[in-house]
Amino acid sequence: MNSITTLRPALSVALLLLVQLLPAAVRWDIDPASNAILLRDLSPHSDHIEMSGEQMSAVLRWDIDGSGAFRCERSLVFPMLRTIPNDTHASLRHRTALDVVSLLSVNGRSLEGECVQAVTLDGYMRVSSRFSHAGGSVSVQRTLFPSTDLPLLGEIYTLANLSDRPLILYVPSFSQSFTTLEEKGVYGSYIISTDIRGSGTFTLNPGESRSFDVIFQARTQTEQPVYPDLREEFDKRLSMIGLLDSNLVLQTPDPVLDREFRFAKIRASESIFKTAGGYMHAPGGEAYYAAIWANDQAEYVNPFFPFLGYWKGNGSALNSYLHFKRFINPDYKPVPSSIIAEGTDIWDGAGDRGDAAMIAYGASRYLLARGSRAEAEQLWPLIEWCLEYCDRALNTEGVVASDTDELEGRFPSGSANLCTSCLYYDALLSARMLCRELGSGAAKAAEYARKACALARNIEKYFGAEVGGFHTYRYYDGNTLLRSWICMPLIVGLQSRAEGTIAALTSPALMTDDGLLTQEGSTTFWDRSTLYAIRGIFYAGDTATAYGFIHGYCVRRLLGDHVPYPIEAWPEGSQRHLSAESGLFCRAITEGMFGIRPRSFKSFDLTPRLPEGWDRMALRHVRAFGSDFDIEVVRKGDSLQVMTTDHSSSATSVIDASEGRAITIKL
Repeated sequence: MNSITTLRPALSVALLLLVQLLPAAVRWDIDPASNAILLRDLSPHSDHIEMSGEQMSAVLRWDIDGSGAFRCERSLVFPMLRTIPNDTHASLRHRTALDVVSLLSVNGRSLEGECVQAVTLDGYMRVSSRFSHAGGSVSVQRTLFPSTDLPLLGEIYTLANLSDRPLILYVPSFSQSFTTLEEKGVYGSYIISTDIRGSGTFTLNPGESRSFDVIFQARTQTEQPVYPDLREEFDKRLSMIGLLDSNLVLQTPDPVLDREFRFAKIRASESIFKTAGGYMHAPGGEAYYAAIWANDQAEYVNPFFPFLGYWKGNGSALNSYLHFKRFINPDYKPVPSSIIAEGTDIWDGAGDRGDAAMIAYGASRYLLARGSRAEAEQLWPLIEWCLEYCDRALNTEGVVASDTDELEGRFPSGSANLCTSCLYYDALLSARMLCRELGSGAAKAAEYARKACALARNIEKYFGAEVGGFHTYRYYDGNTLLRSWICMPLIVGLQSRAEGTIAALTSPALMTDDGLLTQEGSTTFWDRSTLYAIRGIFYAGDTATAYGFIHGYCVRRLLGDHVPYPIEAWPEGSQRHLSAESGLFCRAITEGMFGIRPRSFKSFDLTPRLPEGWDRMALRHVRAFGSDFDIEVVRKGDSLQVMTTDHSSSATSVIDASEGRAITIKL
């Protein structure tokens, strides 16, 4: 892979991006004593965050008002309680703005004069407040989190007596339930309930505290409610987060980048639901659950999970590809874009979006990184079918035709778009490597290599263009406006137009405070194309620009007004925390900054991009390729040194490297 050589202007571009992407005010701080972020600015503010478990998801819409009081509306989603019509969006949903603190009494009076003291996010939400109560000052700590495996949202409340005299605390008995209409549920009526556990009258001496629980849950009429110990449920949540924290650990001189990477691992991994059709990763956003998509799951997040080694992530990835495999057919009719309703139905409302290319690209990369021959043998027929489908879809100019792209007609994509052809190109490269691993024959591997070379030439001929004054790509035939997805050739190593493409992506025509506009002249941005672009700019070798871009992005997403995860889009969805985008963020590091490209079940190419001023960077406990290993990149004068350590044997190998040149690591 050739890197860009004209990088002198890139540092100034990177600094410009850094300034441009910094929020007007940094609202959050990194907690140096933990993995959390802490709300720095306690002035009036509102935000929303999604958190998920196997059986439910919750979007917390919270705010601090002008008096300093905390308010929260909980949007509860239960994906396995299906509603009618049983379509993509048929998860039972319920919103409640119950103010639990308003139900309490201290010395016979309701609490008043709340002033929020701290808000903490760390895979859960914790809010600490002080109440200037007439009977004596008290503090209240709220801890909100979803259960890891039960259909409930838990909230633990702890009240402490801050005064110098005893206080009497009244925690009421409280149980509230709603029963949905029978004709609106696949399984009949559902019961949605809220219960306080630990009610009573308690004397709190000075300095003493008391806790109680609030459980929000839903169930069918034949099921019994569950009332677990929320401290045990919270410990299970912490254990899940701790497991993620122990693998694929990013260590760089940039704490904001490291922390955002860590939060992205959580969001990418928590949104996996235990459905009747097996574990299914889901985007979320109060809309997309118990279903899989050819882009969000097959293309975006599945290739990330082998690096993290999270068993549930790998299981959901394999399961998603097996679901798509059900739809391959001898007539080469399109596979569905989405398999919905716990695997019992499909959605193909946008026609062929290039879904076969998405699946072939993601599945082949997943299998190489996963390093499992058994899984590869299961999925190889799916990959072969998808590649053949794409080959049959080539138009007269030799690029892949499709009805739409992953934006499903929101923006024009012509009869053949750049994204689909680039995904097919990369899938051919990976399939050639899989052929060797599976013993599928040298002839087939050579055929895939030949097709990839031909497609690369055709991509240049068909899509290569001068657009907006930049030597870059048109997104489709007739396209005259810059599009964010012109980053796709950079992702797959097609770099003859890299310099002009990077200049176009970072120009005022596309770049905004929130990343890239989908199309020049619009107001719409999607994080997915921004994160692809960052990865592509790193992979192309413009490290200064890519690092400036991603650092500014992290400051905004982690410490700005809407935190702490990558988001879907704006204005659509109001910047929902769709989970696959967090996987794309992590891949901007693993495949972009570290330049990891799987080659076999036990080897990969590494093209590290160490930003100027950094002496080292590392990924600890990488779990891909059937191994557990570290990668450390150290600056040695004008060159680099790469150290890999295998944790099973404690063996370390040291390889000298130079900027922009790939080295092959064999495990």
